[in-house]
Amino acid sequence: MTTSLRITTRNSTFQQLASLRTNRQKRSSTRTFLLEGVQPLNLALGHGWQLQMLIHAGGRRLSEWANGILASHSSVARYAMSAPLLAELSGKDEPSELIAVVAMRERSLAQLTLRPDLLLLAADRPANPGNLGTLIRSCDAFGADALVVTGHAVDVYDPATITASRGSLFALPVIQLASHRELLDWIASARQALGTCQLVGADESASVDVERHDFTTPTVMVVGNEANGLSQAYRDACDVLVRIPMSGSASSLNVSVAASVLLYEAVRQRRQRRP
Repeated sequence: MTTSLRITTRNSTFQQLASLRTNRQKRSSTRTFLLEGVQPLNLALGHGWQLQMLIHAGGRRLSEWANGILASHSSVARYAMSAPLLAELSGKDEPSELIAVVAMRERSLAQLTLRPDLLLLAADRPANPGNLGTLIRSCDAFGADALVVTGHAVDVYDPATITASRGSLFALPVIQLASHRELLDWIASARQALGTCQLVGADESASVDVERHDFTTPTVMVVGNEANGLSQAYRDACDVLVRIPMSGSASSLNVSVAASVLLYEAVRQRRQRRP
């Protein structure tokens, strides 16, 4: 097995690694992020994400799982840290045996397959990493083709986003776009290729109940920012705005909950129409 280099102080290597957990700009410039936990790491490896570094506690007896990953990735750089430093790098109450540095994947709308059962969810400037992670998880659970994040938004690779996604980030294409215009241009090309592609917005003040709208055609759903809802640009571009009817005192749902309801309704309708 390849020998691990040792880190016993907060040297420059440790500081660079720590910045991947706390600094979005550092993650963006290096196109890497930190990942830990058995399930997330297994899912990342299972879906072919590239490891650039493996970090473990020096002098600690590792599990069969951890030793297996180290052995099967012998060409990957590795570091052994003191337990206190590993705990500091982790930021968790109980650090994992392994912390990996993983390379980001480049995702684009051009990589998506245009087909009659197209189902995408777009998030308009999501600001909360927990909500974004849950949106990723819901899209994965309900079989959406991708999640598209538009505008100035929280980082997809924020540790809190990754944790909330419960590993679904590694199974689902998550596409980040600087502006909604890029998505609208893609929808226009999808309409030409498929004959139709509807843009459906979720809004609590809409007049159409979600179960009364037809989601069986190629569909892009869009949910708004947690504080401000859908931007006016999206409202103007949507073919229809739908609402989730509620009978209690709450006037709206958390954005990730609302998106899950919309996705479920689309899947339910498509299953009923399926021969």
